[in-house]
Amino acid sequence: MNSVKWTWTVCGVIYAAFFIWYTSFGGPLSDEEIEQYMAYFERQADSLDSKGLERMRHFMETDTGDDFVMINVIDMYDEPLQIEGVNPGETSDEVVGKYMAYMYPALFSRASHPVIAGTAANVAMDLVNAPGMERWDQGAGMRYRSRRDLLEIATNPAFSGSHTFKVAAMEKTIAFPIDPWFHFGDPRLLLALMLGCLTLGLSWRAALKR
Repeated sequence: MNSVKWTWTVCGVIYAAFFIWYTSFGGPLSDEEIEQYMAYFERQADSLDSKGLERMRHFMETDTGDDFVMINVIDMYDEPLQIEGVNPGETSDEVVGKYMAYMYPALFSRASHPVIAGTAANVAMDLVNAPGMERWDQGAGMRYRSRRDLLEIATNPAFSGSHTFKVAAMEKTIAFPIDPWFHFGDPRLLLALMLGCLTLGLSWRAALKR
């Protein structure tokens, strides 16, 4: 096998491995999985009330099996709540960092990551029937490979301990999923373009040498 074929083969293997890791192939949640997750949330007496449990069940029962984005808007406390694990003088951002110390490894290991994040440039400029929702500090969109991946993160015992830091740091937050969704920066497309350009360039160079 010559160098050109080796290049195409290696790049093809790299792309296939990334595509398999980044893409959800598990399909929608099964009825058995839904009941298992619901049993977990029902055991967590302080996590979800009856309406929260209804929303969670609907979220699982409407699973498409595809990736989705969780839209988050966040307003931080000026000073975090003084709970166990929060040291005097720590800022809300530092306390959120303790929460994300669990979240980032759990997210990235499941091909989940932010697709947009930023600081609010102003108070809400269009507000309809939402009193008290004028002020927000941050906004973000988190891509999850699947709803199954999100549920695996949320039901990990390590999550419950770190989640208290989120509660201590955020005065209010709204989070809702969007699915289906689309954007032009899908890493699978970008990687295909990058590897395609690389292999074509190397093939052209090898052809010139011959």
